[in-house]
Amino acid sequence: MMNDQVDNDSGTGGWDAISASLAQLYPGQEPRHAAPVRSAFLGGGDPLDGISVYHSTQGLPHWHYVTYGLSELYGKESEDPDYSGYGLELTFRLRVLPGETEAPSWAFDFLQNLARYVFRTGNVFEDGHWMTANGPIALDTPTSICSMAFASDPQLPAIETVNGRVEFLQVVGLTLEEERAATRWAPRKLLDALLPHMPLWITDLERASLLDLPAVGAAVAAGMARDGSSTGHIFTDVLEVTELEMSRAGPSLQVTLGARQVADLLTLLPLRLPFGNSLTLAGSDWQLVFEPAGIDGAGLEDQTLTVFMSPVTLAAFGSTLAPFEGDYRLPGLAQVAWSVKKTLIRDAGGVVVQTIG
Repeated sequence: MMNDQVDNDSGTGGWDAISASLAQLYPGQEPRHAAPVRSAFLGGGDPLDGISVYHSTQGLPHWHYVTYGLSELYGKESEDPDYSGYGLELTFRLRVLPGETEAPSWAFDFLQNLARYVFRTGNVFEDGHWMTANGPIALDTPTSICSMAFASDPQLPAIETVNGRVEFLQVVGLTLEEERAATRWAPRKLLDALLPHMPLWITDLERASLLDLPAVGAAVAAGMARDGSSTGHIFTDVLEVTELEMSRAGPSLQVTLGARQVADLLTLLPLRLPFGNSLTLAGSDWQLVFEPAGIDGAGLEDQTLTVFMSPVTLAAFGSTLAPFEGDYRLPGLAQVAWSVKKTLIRDAGGVVVQTIG
């Protein structure tokens, strides 16, 4: 739960550096600031200590949200002297809808949830990353925006604070069609192609896919043919690795995936491994790393399972696994069993509107 208030007792270097940067962008504007009832610094449940939101007319009228808490706002705690905390704060630009006079509150929860994912998993978003929301990003508003990409905020350059460097990383809402194009090409290059039709990468809940525009569609098609896929990470909330009882013939590990993530892997692995590039599927508790190799194998270390795949087994992966619920085996990787679960896509009210698998 958030309270609308400004924390007047936060006069520390990390916090003040963020506020000073925003004051330069919005001189004289007093933001709406939403802070948890009990801050994370004091042991509260929300990971962020606060989120400020400004009204901007640049590009088109929009709300500009900025987080406080992924960097070190108070004393220096991390051992890395160059970066403050995770080295970033999130921003989000949301188009002002007709008749709207206050920034929507759902975006505060949206950003808290993204920050919670970072705190829980240690997976840090970077410019060029993407992530699916498995449903509309605004649960109280019908929208086709069900995914997101990340890019450096075009108006907030990185800053140096007393606790280290902080980058402002903007969350950009995408449709499912745009997400697919991002994974097959490169999320950052897709955002650049969208920018002429999406000023400042402002998220518009009412828009349709920009891939329907001939100029955008042509640019994406040409880029994919020229560059292949630069997507090296996929983030998911459905990933589990289980160690099985050892047997002479059976597998020793089981990987559980969502059907949607299997579809992503089937698309991306042939665009990564044959070019000498790895692919990482990052979940809340586990990481699954695919590496190109001449000999098949699998290695488990801490919470990371690395799968080494030969060209033959990569081809078998594509012809054997499917984005449908079930259990699968690969002859070249006998020590790993693959379990695929259904992925449920929900609408703004939480009702399942699509089942994958």
